[in-house]
Amino acid sequence: MTETILSDITLKADITDLKKYEENAKKAVEIIKSRAGKKGQFLNWIGFLPENQLKTIDNLFEMAEKAKNNKYTDLAILGIGGSRHTTESLIKMIGKDADIHFYSSVDGESFRRFINGLDLSKTQFLVVSKSGGTIETTVAYENAKKVMQEFLEREDVSDRFIAMTDESAEKSNLRKMVNAGDIKLSGFVHDDVGGRFSIFDDATIFTLAYAGVAKEDVIAMLKASLAAQKEFLNPDINVNIALQQAAFNVQSRLSGKQKHFIEYFGDAFMGTTLWEKQLKNESLKARISTDTNVGPGYLHYNAEADLDSANKDSFFTFVYVTPQEKVTKAVLTGVISAYSNMHPVSVVELKDLSLTTLAKFIEFKHFETLYTGNMLRQAEGNITSDDVALPEVLQPNVEIYKKEVRKAMAE
Repeated sequence: MTETILSDITLKADITDLKKYEENAKKAVEIIKSRAGKKGQFLNWIGFLPENQLKTIDNLFEMAEKAKNNKYTDLAILGIGGSRHTTESLIKMIGKDADIHFYSSVDGESFRRFINGLDLSKTQFLVVSKSGGTIETTVAYENAKKVMQEFLEREDVSDRFIAMTDESAEKSNLRKMVNAGDIKLSGFVHDDVGGRFSIFDDATIFTLAYAGVAKEDVIAMLKASLAAQKEFLNPDINVNIALQQAAFNVQSRLSGKQKHFIEYFGDAFMGTTLWEKQLKNESLKARISTDTNVGPGYLHYNAEADLDSANKDSFFTFVYVTPQEKVTKAVLTGVISAYSNMHPVSVVELKDLSLTTLAKFIEFKHFETLYTGNMLRQAEGNITSDDVALPEVLQPNVEIYKKEVRKAMAE
């Protein structure tokens, strides 16, 4: 295994010949650099977003204080996909999720259970949708509004909702509601930042502030994000661990392994598994099928199949925080050894779960995803023209089911 240490993150990967991927890696970096910051490329999470958040952070913290109003403690987030999983991932990794609640369903029973789990006297609702018209989020908002009207015995409940959506009322129905006074406080879902790459957008920063994270810690996180982006835009595959992980993924896929299992160890990663699954499957499509689990529990329902001699199409990445306890070390050592004897394996070890380490880890995942898709397409001779966004940042196939849903709703 190759081993590379990037300050707070260590990567070990079963790569037979790193040099083989040098040219493709350099080209992948060049492609991303040449597109970053350009309209319609959906790469504004590189540079622009963390820089913008550093400039506007006072506004987001002030908004959180207004929303809490010295009497609200809980936040119920209504959103789906990237509007939920990005914020949920970070909030759970830092252990600030006790009073933060997430909802994405549409059926009545799920909504009743969600609402019954809230103390409505202490809860504010955060509605997150770029278009402001996502059906799941729209239904959740309408139902939550009715519940609050009944609970408060008044028609105007605009002070109990916060919106994160597009700046333009022409693009967002939710922004129209804000402009009409139906929702008092609002922030933005920024342009050209795909949902799964939007972990540092207004919704997450607002939630961190609401959850009581210190402003200086959030500032340090955003600065760590910018520093990590520069490191992951280094074209030298010998030092860039995002390129190395991408090379491992590509090597595994080209050798016939199509199923990538990312195995997190520790309950702190319960939300991260959902985010990474969306990040990878929307970006890499069917080229690589990604699944995620949290250990050690998954070992008692997956290991039998994972370690079966008939399993020929899987490769694995293990993610964990540097273990301190003997039992934890033994489980990780034993599991990784057993899997390495049968499958291609990479290991990502985090120094801790501080916001600065997690910022680097998040950017590592962002760039690993982009580079994996790009390098695979290079191997296929599949090149995207400069005037078209990269397939890794688009998700056109999601619209297929949405179109059918709209058709069914119209009947």
